[in-house]
Amino acid sequence: MEGSIYRYMKVGIVHFKAFPETVQGTGPILETLRRIAEDDFFTAVEVGWIRDVKVRLEAAHMLKVSHLEVCYATQPAMFSQKLNLNSLDPQERKKAIKQVFNCLKEALDLGATAVRIPAGKDPGPEKREEAKKLLVDSLAQICEYAREMGDPFITLKIFDRDIDKESLIGPFRDALDIARQLKPQYPKFGLLADLSHFPLLKEKPEEALPLVKDYLLAFHIGNCVMKDRRHPLYGDLQPRFGVEDGEIDVAEVAAYFRLLVDMGLVGPEKRPVLSAEVRPLLPGETSELILANAKRVIREAWALA
Repeated sequence: MEGSIYRYMKVGIVHFKAFPETVQGTGPILETLRRIAEDDFFTAVEVGWIRDVKVRLEAAHMLKVSHLEVCYATQPAMFSQKLNLNSLDPQERKKAIKQVFNCLKEALDLGATAVRIPAGKDPGPEKREEAKKLLVDSLAQICEYAREMGDPFITLKIFDRDIDKESLIGPFRDALDIARQLKPQYPKFGLLADLSHFPLLKEKPEEALPLVKDYLLAFHIGNCVMKDRRHPLYGDLQPRFGVEDGEIDVAEVAAYFRLLVDMGLVGPEKRPVLSAEVRPLLPGETSELILANAKRVIREAWALA
């Protein structure tokens, strides 16, 4: 690809994946976040919940000084508590919405420009349409509250439906249904497409992305293992690029970059955040090695795209 990657996108990393010891909102958050903030390869970072308000405000200052664009991911809070924004149980859905409201407050503290949100579990074909209506209602409440909390972009992240996360959203056609209903009233709502989830969904980027082109606001790149259920990394575990029996390496990332450019989804006029979501999983893998792996793959893939 001609020109610097930074003309086309803001290159990010998902902090709590690269440093999984922070995923519960505790641990060495400041120390690990500093390693990213001091690395000028990255121009964006995605952070999860930070339970201690003092630590959160220290992190906010560090991120502001570093000039990183900050995105906030609700997944650590939502997944660890098994919260479901499309639960058929009204009390469970209310609990999930309340947690996202709390996350929006944290995102405001951190100066986040966007907040990532996952749908809840898929209830099965008989209840799916009802669950989608409930998800739309939950997201509308969230979008309304977000306007009072700094008005960040709200991005629904697309997950797998039947392998690991078993998420309602889910296939891109269902994501399209949700986005169509919300976007007219909430212009800052959109979708996030993750390269590592296409194999898990049995969908191809070149076929799925055009369906939701008008609603895509952000992107992830990552890897997955899905051909062998006996594999220790089977499912949506975000292993490093090029891991044995994995689906995503330099060639796939390069093709994704080329597709995003060709579709006009990245470029000087837009420059959305595109983050690597990878983590150390196997013996001998460290956060530093995983970060170096991701940076090399991004550089090489852009050069080959």
